[in-house]
Amino acid sequence: VQLQASGGGLVQPGGSLRLSCVVSGISFNLYGMAWYRQAPGKQREFAAFISSSDSADYAGFVKDRFTISRDNTKNTVYLLMNSLQPEDTAVYYCTVLFKSRRYWGQGTLVTVSS
Repeated sequence: VQLQASGGGLVQPGGSLRLSCVVSGISFNLYGMAWYRQAPGKQREFAAFISSSDSADYAGFVKDRFTISRDNTKNTVYLLMNSLQPEDTAVYYCTVLFKSRRYWGQGTLVTVSS
């Protein structure tokens, strides 16, 4: 199982980014996918989840700013992030639970700064 995240970068406060995560090694359409993030000096925390049937769930800090989606034809999960703030600065990881083991992508760095 491999997960390849991309799309991070430097963005100004109030800006937007879309993260992507391409997954291989599993029947992607059968599994829920999640994004987590880890800010400097902090523990990794849950951000968003999308089920195999496209039901989504978000952490409280998202506050309607983020949208998780998936494209099963591309084995890809996305995280669209709007109204980004400096406190959103973190490494963002995509993850999947497969056969009782959690797999992580390598992470993509999002920096929100003016």
